[in-house]
Amino acid sequence: MNPIDAILMEMSQEAATTRRLLEIVPAQHLGWKPHEKSMTMGRLAIHLAEIPGWVSTILDKDGFDVGTSTYTPPAAGSVTEVLEMFDRNMAMAEAAIRRQTLDRLSTMWRITKQGQVLMEMPRMGVIRTLLLNHLIHHRGQLSVYLRLKDVPLPSIYGPTADTPM
Repeated sequence: MNPIDAILMEMSQEAATTRRLLEIVPAQHLGWKPHEKSMTMGRLAIHLAEIPGWVSTILDKDGFDVGTSTYTPPAAGSVTEVLEMFDRNMAMAEAAIRRQTLDRLSTMWRITKQGQVLMEMPRMGVIRTLLLNHLIHHRGQLSVYLRLKDVPLPSIYGPTADTPM
């Protein structure tokens, strides 16, 4: 199997699981957070929706400098807007990855802070790290937030207390 097809299959599976969690975020708890240092549930949901949008930067630029970035996180006023953002960003990420060659995905990409390299790896590794692993990490956080608000959890990688086999 072509590695690009493999990453797209994994991306599709993880996107479906992430979307199932985003769909059950209670609108009345978007401003809630479990700890003063935590993101609100709404900000965490938006973060999950925005992560796939980073793929174009990974594929179209040679790197990203966090020290000079003027990045502003997107806003969403409802769960519907979060879902629309997630779907749009996933579609753009998939299309961007489909346009790549293995040679391009093997070229190095880096994150810097005012010129100092913080991370450098082939683009395919960055997609696994900053897209998939990052998405999975924050999806785990969201599942804890939802559990703490007594929202029944869907299956993620297997049954949950709310969705047995």
